[in-house]
Amino acid sequence: MGRVSASEALLSEPEDAGAPGPAGPAGLRALKLRPLAVTAVWALGVLAAFACYLRLSRTRAVNSDGAGQALQAWDMLHGNLLLRGWSLGDVSYYTTEVPQYVLVEFLRGLNQDVVHVAMTYTLAVLLAALLAKGTSTGRQAVVRVLITVGIMLAPQLASGVNILLSSPDHIGTSVPVMAVWLILDRARPRWYIPVIAGAFLGWAVVADTLVILIGVLPLAGVSAIRVFQAAAIERKPLAAQRYDMALGAAALLGAAAAVLALHVIHARGGFYMPAPTTHLAHGKTLVHNLGIAAQGLLLLGGADFLGLRLTASTVFTMLHVVGVVLAAWGTCLAAWRFLRDRDRVAQLLVAGVAINLATYVLSTRAGVVTQTREIAPVLPFSAALAGRLLGGPALAGRLKPALLVPFLLVVMLGYLLGLVSEIRQPPVAAQNQQLTSWLAARHLHTGLSGYWESNVVTLTSGDRVQIRLVNGSRKGLVPSSFEGKAEWYDPHRNTANFVVLFPGVAEYRGFTQEQAVLARFGKPARTYHVGAYTILVWDKNLLRELSRAR
Repeated sequence: MGRVSASEALLSEPEDAGAPGPAGPAGLRALKLRPLAVTAVWALGVLAAFACYLRLSRTRAVNSDGAGQALQAWDMLHGNLLLRGWSLGDVSYYTTEVPQYVLVEFLRGLNQDVVHVAMTYTLAVLLAALLAKGTSTGRQAVVRVLITVGIMLAPQLASGVNILLSSPDHIGTSVPVMAVWLILDRARPRWYIPVIAGAFLGWAVVADTLVILIGVLPLAGVSAIRVFQAAAIERKPLAAQRYDMALGAAALLGAAAAVLALHVIHARGGFYMPAPTTHLAHGKTLVHNLGIAAQGLLLLGGADFLGLRLTASTVFTMLHVVGVVLAAWGTCLAAWRFLRDRDRVAQLLVAGVAINLATYVLSTRAGVVTQTREIAPVLPFSAALAGRLLGGPALAGRLKPALLVPFLLVVMLGYLLGLVSEIRQPPVAAQNQQLTSWLAARHLHTGLSGYWESNVVTLTSGDRVQIRLVNGSRKGLVPSSFEGKAEWYDPHRNTANFVVLFPGVAEYRGFTQEQAVLARFGKPARTYHVGAYTILVWDKNLLRELSRAR
């Protein structure tokens, strides 16, 4: 027998942990210790990743996007489980990130770290690695995990961190979907597995309808193809395909139950979530979308070097092209083998990638590269495919482990150095922190302003200062129904006595509708200037005049 490497001994699984080997009691003790060592390595890896991603998340300023979900979680924690009175965006996160925030707020209270806690991305990396590993052991398991973790290891600073770490987004939608695929990969076919899969997918659809594209349709489609191949091509009895038929039916029923649940929640007075709207792209828009999608894939892989000057940090960025190539290679290989492959998980992953990318390119959502969040699940899916396929026997025949493992270790070292460079960046304050501190010091507790000046101030002040969102319209200044609660604007239950005007900064539009404010509320009693902010203060409850605008 060949010599077993240290990494193989740590990350492999025992073939028969219950039977003593030729070494007698000492060998039995070694076999019993090995699963503990494997578990310890995984646990330490997860904790280290969480610490790094928490630190990396703090390099980006918390804004009102994540603050909205944090305030919803705070309301749920105080008994409003259905989020009565809330109007949300077209993604609710109601069953995914919001419950995570409830847990964090229960333990640590309401503050900006609620948004920074990088639980979601850590879970995405872990589940992608487990899917890549599959049932492999030893050196093959090490290679598969290294490939997958390497691809996802270091999100690119700025836009990459915003999309993957800083606020709830579609990357979190990949977590429950990958959890379902992991169950299908490890569990034996039993009658209750489709029930569990359908329930989990339905639960996730309540949070984000993107699950229909990356989870429900892939499972229903792959199951239908497998049934057709077995019955029509391989001439197997249809009754023998009950498991695949049950999986497909459970996926569709789960999605239908989720849509019904959303209607029931709203009918019972719970939150309102508008249906997502999009349009088909054509002509020049389609060509533009292809370019945006290509740059977005580089961004997801931490390799968006376009437009960057050649510096030391740019070298680390360009090194991530290796990860993007591996992810693309694994995805293309899975697509090439799709019809003849019996690996259900590989089929599901590549189907999810294909449907997500196709709908993104063919829609009007791919306007700018920051909209890459719409295809964020492509990163963990393609990373898992790269590890699962390229780290398996298919690649072993072309590249021997003696060449592959050192190459992967060198690339991984570069990724680790890049990650160290990124997490050494100093933490930044939340958006509008100067405003929050000034208002709290002057005991100005409730006011009105634009989107980027509203929920984030409420969050970072620990709910001591509350700014509610207002918009300009044909009727003048009106309360907004976006990521807010109707009760906030009720003059019989709440008050507001100031308005914040702010010109905004790059990418974040300010609130400058001074004429609409004065037309609605009249001349203020006092005016303050704090940096770029203008705070108008009245000696009356502004919500009374605002309520008449509805």
